[in-house]
Amino acid sequence: MKKIALAAIALFAVSGVAACESKQDKAAEVQADSLEAKAAATPNEAKETELNKQADKIEQKAGNADGGATTANTPSAQ
Repeated sequence: MKKIALAAIALFAVSGVAACESKQDKAAEVQADSLEAKAAATPNEAKETELNKQADKIEQKAGNADGGATTANTPSAQ
């Protein structure tokens, strides 16, 4: 239940800043959201962690690690 609530909050937050995103950011966010939803649905903790890490990498690579909420959303060197 907690995972579903967190996923819903994340989706709501993303939808609030959608108008400020580029097409590339939006595509990365959709891909990351899909992974986060899968992570929330799995009962396997290790799989959940791995899926969330993958989602974070996608967001970071797109330069949208903070959802575009601030100006500090440039990609980090990884």
